Amino acid sequence: MTNTPLCCRSNLTNHYSFKKILTLFCFSFLVSAEFGNISYAQDISVTDNDKKPGAISVGGNYFKRDGPPAKKLDPNTGQSPTSNNMLLGSMFGLRPWLAQYGGTFTAVDVNDMWGNPSGGYKQGTTYFGSTTLTLNWDPEKVLGIKNGLFNINALQLRGTSITSNNLGDINTVDNDNASRSTRLWEVWYQQGFFDDKLNIRLGKLGLGSEFNVSEYSTLFLNSNFGWSMMNSVNTYNGGVVYPVASPGIRIKFEPNSHWTNLFAVTDDNPTNVDFCNPSGAFSCGGPPKHTSGVYLNFKTGAFIINELQYHLNPASDGNDKLPGNYKVGGYFDSARFPDQAYNGQGQPLGNPNNPQTMRMHNNNWSLYFMADQMIWRPSKDSNKSIGMFANIQTAPGNKSSISLDGNAGIVYNGIFNNANNSVGFGWGFGSFSNRARQYDKDYRYYADPTWRVRNTEHHIELVAQFEITPWLQLTPDFQYIFNPGGGLNLQTGSYKRIQNEAVLGLRSTVNF
Repeated sequence: MTNTPLCCRSNLTNHYSFKKILTLFCFSFLVSAEFGNISYAQDISVTDNDKKPGAISVGGNYFKRDGPPAKKLDPNTGQSPTSNNMLLGSMFGLRPWLAQYGGTFTAVDVNDMWGNPSGGYKQGTTYFGSTTLTLNWDPEKVLGIKNGLFNINALQLRGTSITSNNLGDINTVDNDNASRSTRLWEVWYQQGFFDDKLNIRLGKLGLGSEFNVSEYSTLFLNSNFGWSMMNSVNTYNGGVVYPVASPGIRIKFEPNSHWTNLFAVTDDNPTNVDFCNPSGAFSCGGPPKHTSGVYLNFKTGAFIINELQYHLNPASDGNDKLPGNYKVGGYFDSARFPDQAYNGQGQPLGNPNNPQTMRMHNNNWSLYFMADQMIWRPSKDSNKSIGMFANIQTAPGNKSSISLDGNAGIVYNGIFNNANNSVGFGWGFGSFSNRARQYDKDYRYYADPTWRVRNTEHHIELVAQFEITPWLQLTPDFQYIFNPGGGLNLQTGSYKRIQNEAVLGLRSTVNF
């Protein structure tokens, strides 16, 4: 196989004025508000075989968040405590009927419009939408079993990723992006023991709603503020997280209000894809496999993750001190992972004359630390507060493209005295490992003197969330990406890199 670098793309000159971007953006959002009845361009998947290695295959890892927020339902009525909190209320009597037997049903529709007036491979607008249907069943009303819960949910995903289409970033700017499909997502049953201090969940699991997530950072739309950049790039399939799930078990132990330990073991490769090595000369295995969500894979390896949480000043203790959550965790993946710079014979992959064979390493791992801390609140019962968050994560560089990433930010809750209205500012980064950078240096020396050596991508984000009605939220968003892709070449034969990117976004979230 010829060692053609993955990041080569032609310089696309489809430029738009800033005014035109805003006009298209606003018009597209009005159309998308009709729950996704919009035509969209064919998605350019970065895993297509005609894409060249190193470029942003990384940006094709869409799997970051773990589903849109749904209103909490009253178990006795199957409805939101306030009847107008859901667009369809009782859903023509379905919700009260289900509630008689312990069932609740939620439907959440998310529509995103994005545009980049500057930077990237090209400028333009894109649309992405998702619909999530969830059915929960509490067996206590029928079988008398307390602290049990059955969950099943499904996704309908549509649209185009602006990251893979226009930007070439390591991380997707839209945490809702995923491969277009209609699929089964999670199917699991959980049971609590000892007054629910021990809680065991078994089935087809997604891990992103509980592991490696900061409470304050969930306001932000850039993927790195959810399931981390490192988890997405350094794992098979982007990790066991939205929109895929894996057979496994999750054990949650809460001995008291201050401590929680989360542990899970799942299959590490839900759809049985080949591992994409963004630093080498190997393709990413073609389009995503098994997008129906019913395929179960047990062939690759086990993904083991543990997270210990400390809850400072928990509300359940009845104190009025400022609460905080501090987490330390890590994962171990038992699969095999390709070296980022050397072939099976220990020679530089960056030299096109060397055999382009994979040098495989047994297993991979990562460690992380997260903190959420409220720093201001006028009173315990106030809707207003200010909180800060931070996250740092590391992994071994010889078998990981990204060896260090992190983020931090500040969030103000309670705009217009509504606890559901928030504004936040955040910063994040991801750094390529020394071994991945060595591949770039070798390729520049042996093959292309204009080849850039990737280093660190940074992004900042300003986001606000407004509750227009109890069932509709709008989230305007601005992001700016520095050194996209860590400094990828804009085109073959030119040292010029992809220019810094300004990205505008608008999300609507409807609870039916």
